[in-house]
Amino acid sequence: MAMLDQAARTPRALRNILLAGAALPLFAAAPALAQDADAAAEDEVVVTGIRETLRTSIDVKKRETAIVDALSTEEIGDLPALSVGEAIQTITGATTHREKGGASEIALRGLGPFLSNTTFNGRDATNGSGDRAVNFNQFPSELVNNIKIYKSQQADLVEGGVAGTIDIGTLRPLDFGKMRVQGEIKANYSPYQDKVTGSSAWGWRGTLSYVDQYQLGGLGEVGIAIGVQRNSTNNPEETVAGSSTWTACNATIVVANNNCTPVTRPQAAAGTPFYLAPNAMAWRQISEVDTRDAVFGALQWQFSDRVELNLDAQWSDRTFVENRRDLNISEMRYGLTNVVYDENGVIQRMNGLSAVESTASNLSRAEEYLGAGANLRWSGDRLTVALDGAYSRTIRTEIERQVRLRTDPFDMNGTRNFFATAPFATNSMRVPYTYEVLPGNFAPTVTFDPRFDPNNHALFWDDARARRDESRRHNEIWGARLDLDYRLDGFITNIAVGGRWAQQTFTDYDVRNEVTLNPLGPPAAGREDARINTLCRTAFPQTGFLERAEGNSITSWATFDPLCLMREYTGSEDPGRPADLRSPANRDVTETTLAGYVMADYAGDLGDMPVRGNVGVRVVNTQLTSVGLRSAFTVVNNPDGTVTLTPTPGTFDTVTLEAQTTRVLPSVNAIFELQPNRLLLRAAAYRALSRPAPSALGAGRTFVLDASGTSVADAINEIRANGSPALKPLMSWNGDIALEYYPNRDSLFSATLYFKEFSGGFIPFVTNEDFVIGGQNVSVPVIQTANSDRKSQLWGVEVTLANRFSWLPKPLDGFGGKLSYNYADTDFENEDVSLGDILDPLTGNVSEGIIPPAGLSGFSKHVVSAQLYYEIGGFSLQGIYNYRSSYYQDFVGGNTQLRYVRGNETFDLRASFNVNRNISLRAEATNIFDSPKVTDMPVVGSIRQYHYYGPRYFIGARFRI
Repeated sequence: MAMLDQAARTPRALRNILLAGAALPLFAAAPALAQDADAAAEDEVVVTGIRETLRTSIDVKKRETAIVDALSTEEIGDLPALSVGEAIQTITGATTHREKGGASEIALRGLGPFLSNTTFNGRDATNGSGDRAVNFNQFPSELVNNIKIYKSQQADLVEGGVAGTIDIGTLRPLDFGKMRVQGEIKANYSPYQDKVTGSSAWGWRGTLSYVDQYQLGGLGEVGIAIGVQRNSTNNPEETVAGSSTWTACNATIVVANNNCTPVTRPQAAAGTPFYLAPNAMAWRQISEVDTRDAVFGALQWQFSDRVELNLDAQWSDRTFVENRRDLNISEMRYGLTNVVYDENGVIQRMNGLSAVESTASNLSRAEEYLGAGANLRWSGDRLTVALDGAYSRTIRTEIERQVRLRTDPFDMNGTRNFFATAPFATNSMRVPYTYEVLPGNFAPTVTFDPRFDPNNHALFWDDARARRDESRRHNEIWGARLDLDYRLDGFITNIAVGGRWAQQTFTDYDVRNEVTLNPLGPPAAGREDARINTLCRTAFPQTGFLERAEGNSITSWATFDPLCLMREYTGSEDPGRPADLRSPANRDVTETTLAGYVMADYAGDLGDMPVRGNVGVRVVNTQLTSVGLRSAFTVVNNPDGTVTLTPTPGTFDTVTLEAQTTRVLPSVNAIFELQPNRLLLRAAAYRALSRPAPSALGAGRTFVLDASGTSVADAINEIRANGSPALKPLMSWNGDIALEYYPNRDSLFSATLYFKEFSGGFIPFVTNEDFVIGGQNVSVPVIQTANSDRKSQLWGVEVTLANRFSWLPKPLDGFGGKLSYNYADTDFENEDVSLGDILDPLTGNVSEGIIPPAGLSGFSKHVVSAQLYYEIGGFSLQGIYNYRSSYYQDFVGGNTQLRYVRGNETFDLRASFNVNRNISLRAEATNIFDSPKVTDMPVVGSIRQYHYYGPRYFIGARFRI
């Protein structure tokens, strides 16, 4: 496996020892696993801690009919992680995408979140990103006690998971069976934050929970559980990144004082050379304060031995505020010379001219989650009836206040800058620079002409642009289901039938209040721009900026206070949002699902071999309504010479698009007990679907503007649909076969071979649409995404080994471990929306793309998870290692260019010591390998971003009563 070079700085010997420590004893233990004399005696011992969690997880896997991996504990707060996402990545075949240092979205068997489905207590959950993944950072692991991943499907599961279904379960207080008051406090330390001036590297999180049961006489028995958490931390970040829009530039055309000329698809197909350039590049330093409050509650009421009511609710509110300081090369396609590139168009070296910008931003995001459910169950002698109702809502609001200051032919005091004189362009604001990516480097080396000092505040004053952006995403789901289960005698043991109704709505807006200023004539000391520049200056806010990014040459620049600039240029630190929130880019999507199923459980003997399983079918009807706005556009000539387009007031028309699909999903699961309760052979065959993200189903339009365009024709790079309502679910036929060996309750060997055939994929297409721009009718090509009829396959294998090394002499018998590996391969293709294959919807012809396609979103060929623990007496130590090979990650909303995340690895360490029955001390460290995130666009090897956030350390105490 190709490891990140950055991570390789950690001594490779340490990594090998960790993996060998987890793996070799598992294999070496094979003879001992067959000897269960000690196991029978051990089963009489009450186990706790990590061993109890792994043992319970193995029990769950063995009991389930479908192919399942789980993480489960009978205690509160014993999941081995700081968040639900980090807990999930310890499960076989699961890995995460990390943001802000924490695990966020989940990939199963190397397949991205688009192909997975997540439920909370068996119900759909919303998020604020616009996709169907769940932001697991919203949920504290201390208030969750079981997680199941269904790798194969069965008819009674909520549809939506081609890769699998993740179900997060909270505690049921009557089943817990005892009174418990528990509290935990942790301090956290971020070494990276120590490099940020004037900030504290310390944060904290506190959790308190209460569980109890009460007898109500004739009204039965009721149990309650409630938990609260406050998490206050810092998540500093530093990055260097190219823009999200890249152009294939025609290498045969000399670029003078202009942008490079894009190569066309026919030209590229004919062999015209090209190189891939981003529109812009930025260095960004981020200081952040992050606060999360969460409350979970559950009520379990058994009126009698036949009637039970379960209520549960979850609320989470997460707010963070970022102060961003950016240095921007805003014209990376302008004045390019001496371009050196490889056979894939990846730039290795070039010279360019660009305006340079210092941009100061203050960004705040508030995300609130609310979920609730009620389940009423009646159990007769044979018939069980369950009625369930659910509600989930996420509201994410983001406000960014940003002020840009640019270079100019003069500094703020009226002195002509060197780059505005010969041999450079006279009266030009553009600075010469050299861009180079050396072999093995993770960041580009950018060198400005030595006469330009990016730390000189006086050079940044021109074309002041103040923006106040506000976006709001509202995602809401109402759901209800009815399930009936009838127990039979004989080979068919149960017949279950049920139905489900759900309605999901997704709405968003993204509005901007912008002011651009360009003073007339040369500046002079004492002018307003000079006063504001002097008043709002700040020292660069950190030391050692991107010091770990090999190749980086920019370590500081002139920075400013964003709120000071906003106040001085607009008269207010917050000028507010526009009065009219309507925009052609707004999305309003309603999806209504009606599903029904029938499923039969069976159990019998095939000769002397016990056989059990289920067979069923699920029918799913999905109706979609997507509402968008269309308007005329007014051309705004900005003082800096560029143009922008704004919707013309009073010209909005509503466009409503509708679509409907019905899909039939059969499934069969079978378990052959080759050795009863010891050696199991599982087989599963099923059809599954994964729906496009709600944000990818919008009916809006987004203009992609060239920041340096000086005319309407130049400015309109393209128009993209911000969704494609006609997109249909991605369908697949699937087969799994698994061999599972359970020598004792602490041990497991399993190997699964799986196959998926996708009936369709995705391909961009272009249609011309008419817009009124500046009072004139203009026909503009609009890019959307359609389903293709191309079939593709995926196959994979995953292996898990788990064992407690009880066969070792004391005190080494306290060791245990778990190792899992997943390998997969696929020929699925995703095309770049601007540079890939494109479909002509009128003729059905496909034009060959300029760059190769990507695979499935989120698909990693290799996924490794290893755990090694040691428990003796009240002491526990656990190391968790995860590796994920490179993968394609799409941008939320679809219709975007290709982005690849390079392979990465993490190592987390956790330790605890039980002082007595009531008090324990805990310590944790995450991202010890100090791994960054490195991404490429739009082809592998073309560096787009280096993103670093550093390790984190936690220490705390827990009490139980």
